Amino acid sequence: MQVEHHDLHHEFPEYLDVIHALKAASEPFGTLYDEYQHLTSEVERLEEEDLPVDDFAIETMKKHRVRLKDQMYRMLVAHKNGD
Repeated sequence: MQVEHHDLHHEFPEYLDVIHALKAASEPFGTLYDEYQHLTSEVERLEEEDLPVDDFAIETMKKHRVRLKDQMYRMLVAHKNGD
């Protein structure tokens, strides 16, 4: 199965420098980043290995990942804009 990668570097290539800066300077961002990366790895592993998993469970994981990504995006934009 072809798996699309969703790590933040693929999702927000224009924010690479800001991602690195916030990971180092912001504990809340770092926590969200770690949770996002862990969740993304788990979703990709389940998809790549075609493991039996309830559709509801994987969709719940993906929705949670989107919420994390939205939170981090707002933080990235605010940081880039000097807020």
